[in-house]
Amino acid sequence: MGTVGVGLILLLIVGFVIRGMVRDKKNGKSPVCGGNCSYCGGHCGSSPVKEETKG
Repeated sequence: MGTVGVGLILLLIVGFVIRGMVRDKKNGKSPVCGGNCSYCGGHCGSSPVKEETKG
């Protein structure tokens, strides 16, 4: 019975975290990019930079 209780509590916590992330995304915030493009070099929202392989 304790396992079910702990599982439900964890499920509730994960649900609240996902709900917060969805709300942030709808408000223009992103969990990945804080909007400070000077920090990440201005690559926010663009495709990942491909590294050239030496060969």
